[in-house]
Amino acid sequence: MTDSVVHEVLIRRDQVASIRRSTLISLPVGSMVGAIVMLVARRYGHGVLGGKWFAAIFIINIIRVILCITPLPPLAGEKGPSRRFAAFAGLSVEKYLHLFWITSLVSGLLWSLIFLFCNGYTTPQTVFYLTVVCGITAGAVTTGIAYAPVPISFTIPPLLSVIGCLLYAGGFNYNSLAATVLLYLIMLISVSRQSEASFRAASRLKNDASAMAESLKKAHTESVLIAEQMSHRATHDELTGLFNRTGFSKQVEKYAASGPATFCLMLLDLDGFKLVNDGFGHATGDKVLVEVSHRLREVLAGEFTVARIGGDEFAVFYAQQASGESPHVLATRLIAAIEAPYAEFDTSRVGVSIGIYQSQDVNIANMLTSADEALYAAKFSGRNRYRMFDEYLRERLSMKCDVERDLQRALSKKEVEVWYQPVFSIDGKNIINYEALLRWKHPTHGWISPADLVLIAAKAGHSEQLMSFIFDEVCGMIQTLRSLNLEHIWVAMNMSPRDVSNLPIDECVLNGLKVLNLPAQMLEIEVTEETAMDTISVQTKINRLSEVGVRIAVDDFGAGYSSLASLRKLSVNRIKIDRCFITGITESANDKILVQTILKLGQSLGLEVVAEGVETAEVLHLLRGFGCELVQGYYLGYPAPKQEIISRLQKLETQKSCTMTSNFHVNLQ
Repeated sequence: MTDSVVHEVLIRRDQVASIRRSTLISLPVGSMVGAIVMLVARRYGHGVLGGKWFAAIFIINIIRVILCITPLPPLAGEKGPSRRFAAFAGLSVEKYLHLFWITSLVSGLLWSLIFLFCNGYTTPQTVFYLTVVCGITAGAVTTGIAYAPVPISFTIPPLLSVIGCLLYAGGFNYNSLAATVLLYLIMLISVSRQSEASFRAASRLKNDASAMAESLKKAHTESVLIAEQMSHRATHDELTGLFNRTGFSKQVEKYAASGPATFCLMLLDLDGFKLVNDGFGHATGDKVLVEVSHRLREVLAGEFTVARIGGDEFAVFYAQQASGESPHVLATRLIAAIEAPYAEFDTSRVGVSIGIYQSQDVNIANMLTSADEALYAAKFSGRNRYRMFDEYLRERLSMKCDVERDLQRALSKKEVEVWYQPVFSIDGKNIINYEALLRWKHPTHGWISPADLVLIAAKAGHSEQLMSFIFDEVCGMIQTLRSLNLEHIWVAMNMSPRDVSNLPIDECVLNGLKVLNLPAQMLEIEVTEETAMDTISVQTKINRLSEVGVRIAVDDFGAGYSSLASLRKLSVNRIKIDRCFITGITESANDKILVQTILKLGQSLGLEVVAEGVETAEVLHLLRGFGCELVQGYYLGYPAPKQEIISRLQKLETQKSCTMTSNFHVNLQ
């Protein structure tokens, strides 16, 4: 219904309610007046007629009372009438008003018959009856202000009856009295209509105010609900319903005032979740996250604060005294729960690594940093592992903080260096290419590993600066090789998964080669096996480089989860067998089988295969027997700075020239 229709319905209901109240008040008075009229009629010889008249008045009053106590049809949201009023359930408000008008008219017609008791208002009792009629009609108008047809229909019949009788009697006095009654009737009709108009206006204002109040109440309720929802969303993860990072931090901070205790923070990172997203889609990935959250709730029932603080990273915080469970036992239970089979995919694809930090000091920033360091160590050691934050990790964390602080200065002052390690042919005599390796000797912590450098640079936001530095150094090495007429030797540089995914490596490399006019064939990009699997985000970049001649190699092959399809999609030229399979190959039959399998795989796909980590003559001899053609390791050549590499190359070239000259002289003789 429109607003105007709704307003009219509400006004009509107010009119009915007002008529009911006034009718229930006036009917007892009217009934008593009717009884007096009956007694007077009886006193003056009209007892039978007066009794019948009063009986009719009493019956119509009973009907009017029933109308007053009958429920109105319910509004939207209200309950319907009870069974005893079921017959009136279909009546509209307008029909109720119509019935009140009809019954008022009938009652008025009955009161108009009073002239029968006084011979047309000509007997001595006329004054009494006129007084009664005028009083009863005036009362009807004063009590029926809500709906004019009710008092008007009641007053017109008796007053017209009076006027008619007086005019019929004739004479100046009766005619004057008839005129006076007519004016009285006109006044009552006018007052009734004005009263109804005033009542409707007041009802409209009241309903408008009620509607506005209800609207404000509803708006307030909705605003409170929205505020609660916003507050919940601000502190909870929408997908899993767990706390998010903000909510988790707020919950943890509450423990700061709880008194001395040993608190434990666990950071959980899913192993293999990226492969689920890539292989089964993000919808399945979301199902995994929801299922993991359910399993965490089941295991961590009690005084635990659980949150999803990143894509596939969760956090657990609790007071050890309250839980009564050691972190070691709890971590083992969590690993077992999360690695259990999932219905949507192969169970071997998802596991969890856990970093654990214990402290009596609730400092959320420090706890997260320390637990994250333990998590990194756990992931480095393999799948489904946990690691406690200990003194060794504390020292490593201190080192990382110092390196993060000093790295940018070291890059600007070129304290960070690029060293080069050769890749040899299987005979160990011919250098095929060089691999660029980062080296930095920190003034406090000594030599920093390349993996730590890359990780710390990414955390500090220096990834692009570090990559540009390495690329510039590699380009300088390529220029030097060209100047020595060694264009058959190329240079490889490593790129981390984060760099390949987040940085415009294709633009940087192509623009750099073009500016320096360097051949693309003298540059090789080494990506990890993990990067090779991320074909969706890196395929375009890698293939664009491959199309112009840049060589592509997959490093640490065999340690991850790459597939033949990913190797073909990325146009890979070379795979490098992870050193963990080479180091112990002489004692491990499984490593021998795996290395031979990778060599055959490379041959069948037309890929070069490099064995990394060759550190003994025995290993070199074994690889030669397997048919491996390219090797790299300390047994053949250590990484060295650029100048040292250049000196070695110049020395080798001199030796070759001397050998060729000597052979030439021998041939002449």
